[in-house]
Amino acid sequence: MAVISGAWAPNVIWSLRAGSRRFSELRSDIPPVSAKVLSTRLSELESRGVLVRHVRRTSPPSTEYELTSLGAELLPALDAIVQVGYRLKAQRSAGKNSEV
Repeated sequence: MAVISGAWAPNVIWSLRAGSRRFSELRSDIPPVSAKVLSTRLSELESRGVLVRHVRRTSPPSTEYELTSLGAELLPALDAIVQVGYRLKAQRSAGKNSEV
């Protein structure tokens, strides 16, 4: 749990599941997160070995983030949490519909 601790850390990992993303892409994937918090979370996840940061020598320079093998190992656990969330949401919706 310490590896994925911190606000928005699971969201960052989840957003990187499809491949590398730039900072601005991650910001649009996770709209409520501030730039400061996202930057902090990316640095923490990089130091924990969950993701790797690539600086591209373009003009202007761009930075991309992608999951390491450790980060990819976390995806099944996050997927299980997402599936439980979907089931809970469906149960709550069904409960509200039966009250009508």
